[in-house]
Amino acid sequence: MNRPLLLNPGPVTLSERVRNSLLLPDLCHREPEFFDLQDEIRARLLQVHALDPSIWAAVLLTGSGTAAVEAMVSSLVPQDGQLLVLENGVYGERITRIAQIHRIDYETLAHDWTAAIDLDRLRGRLGQAPVITHVAVVHHETTTGRLNDLSAIAAVCAEFGVSLLVDAVSSFGAELLEFAPAITAIAATANKCLHGVPGAAFVILRRSALAAAPTRSLYLDLAGWCREQDRRSTPFTPSVHAYYALREALREFDDAGGLQARHRQYGQLADQAADGLQKLGILPLMPARDASVVLRAYRLPACGYARLHDELKAQGFIIYAGQGTLSRQLFRISTMGAVAAADVARLLAETARIVA
Repeated sequence: MNRPLLLNPGPVTLSERVRNSLLLPDLCHREPEFFDLQDEIRARLLQVHALDPSIWAAVLLTGSGTAAVEAMVSSLVPQDGQLLVLENGVYGERITRIAQIHRIDYETLAHDWTAAIDLDRLRGRLGQAPVITHVAVVHHETTTGRLNDLSAIAAVCAEFGVSLLVDAVSSFGAELLEFAPAITAIAATANKCLHGVPGAAFVILRRSALAAAPTRSLYLDLAGWCREQDRRSTPFTPSVHAYYALREALREFDDAGGLQARHRQYGQLADQAADGLQKLGILPLMPARDASVVLRAYRLPACGYARLHDELKAQGFIIYAGQGTLSRQLFRISTMGAVAAADVARLLAETARIVA
């Protein structure tokens, strides 16, 4: 049976190289071989953006991307701090829910799901509320495929001396991300733009931020994880085989040319899909300049989502529905993972047949 091609926003279709890494020998997480594995992953994650390991640390976790985001928010907003969450989609709203559960003092700056972050509103709110110490934002909001303007948001935060926490779960490894002075941490995962498997996630943070880190959680305490990993240990049992896959995915990432090459590859595939769909009368939700290269949202054709999904699935393609009320208006296509131009061409041919 042919494997399905996953065009959903993670998990991704694996390369054979990464898939074969899951067959490596079973490994005890208290042996030096595991710590060699852990050390290599941590170093390679920093190398994606050429970060100085004396200033930055990559902290590995076993969990999903949400685990990394929750660890970042719950570990880095101090007890006397206040968080401002920028919401323009499901995942911004999820950060608000994390703040509620951990009883973190927070406010939200809510936007319509199809809107960009309003920098004037952000600047006004920070000017009116000097108690805000941290801002949280989703870099790539996969609800709509919008790429929020992280550089501009970071610049506003810098004006007010506020730390920025970034959900980069669906952008790290493919979108260009400047680690500006206001950025304190980013949270991400193995099983999206890095092409690993679910079960390994990470937070890249400024080491200086751990000095004031509160302890709100046993398992998600970033200071504890970082301390143990720095001394070649681990506080809990990790997903060893997910780590094997992440190491191989990072090696493959580097061999293929790194961040710039992956950004270029994704952009070519996303543009190929967008151009082909537009010729079929299927229009994008937003202009390419506002969208990520990772995932884009499109207006549903007359046949509706159920038929489009089911007939494409029968041909080996998995697409993704819109979320919430957008499920009646949109569908989404991601070109992460082991996807080639020939795959996109075949997707377009099958879509043309369905909507004819």
